[in-house]
Amino acid sequence: MMDLLEIAKKTDSILVGKNKNINKICSIERPSLDGICYVSKPNMVSQKLLSNIGAILTDNLVAINLKNHSVLVSEKPKLSFAKLTRLFSFNSSNLTFNKDLKIYVGKDFKKGKNFKVGAGVVIEDSVTIGNNVTLNHNVVISAGSVIGNNVIIGPGTIIGSEGFGNVYDDKNWVHLQHLGSVLVEDNVLIGANCTIDRGTLDRTIIRNGVIIDNQVHIAHNVEIGENTAIAANTGIAGSCFIGKRNLIGGMVGIIDHITTADDVIISATSTVNKNLKEPGVYTGIMPISKHTNWKRIALWITKLDKIAKLINFNKK
Repeated sequence: MMDLLEIAKKTDSILVGKNKNINKICSIERPSLDGICYVSKPNMVSQKLLSNIGAILTDNLVAINLKNHSVLVSEKPKLSFAKLTRLFSFNSSNLTFNKDLKIYVGKDFKKGKNFKVGAGVVIEDSVTIGNNVTLNHNVVISAGSVIGNNVIIGPGTIIGSEGFGNVYDDKNWVHLQHLGSVLVEDNVLIGANCTIDRGTLDRTIIRNGVIIDNQVHIAHNVEIGENTAIAANTGIAGSCFIGKRNLIGGMVGIIDHITTADDVIISATSTVNKNLKEPGVYTGIMPISKHTNWKRIALWITKLDKIAKLINFNKK
């Protein structure tokens, strides 16, 4: 617990409004009266948020419209948010050796029936694991993760690793601590050497029936829809929402904040840089080049079909 004046000093911000104690950082979607959240844009402020949040960290532009609320105002709010996450980061070093399982586990660990575990597995604090779960050699389950029933996780996979969030302060990169967790629902298969990052503040979610090949990276705040299949070496950047029954080929790259519809198929080695709003098969393959050249070439490629139709029409 810290009060807002103390938080303001440690995040290079100024308190406007009433000082109060803060217990946690909240997301905008899940506000709490004893929590603080980061707001980057005016349109992110809702009446629900204002009625249920203890304090808001933001910039001058947003703060103008937040009268009668406790607000931390910063000239560099994203950098201040990174510093804020450090104040509430958790320690997951409470590991003891479990003689029955022959692995290291944290406090408040709960497991179901028929739990099978390989050598070198580490399970951190407050992890819950359902029935009929197999963790192969050297799997790491980070603090707060929830694993459902009938789940198999391959060797070397890490569930709940720290996400890649950083803010540059003109001299150095300041790392943004990720305080969320991971939820893996029932009947999920995860291959070897995969990495699933925990959410920044909430959960990264792998829904029922998902199957994931080896060496797949799923970043923070991603949600993978039911019965989706993801082939090897695919990377899905932060805050993506992948629909149900998607088939994602090998070495696919999906940039951040992408949404795909249900029943989408993405060809191997494709780059997905826009939302896929309808079911169907998608392919996005193009040789790398300087960005200015790439934009010009891409523009012409999108017009080739119209040009071909025009040529055929003129021939008639």
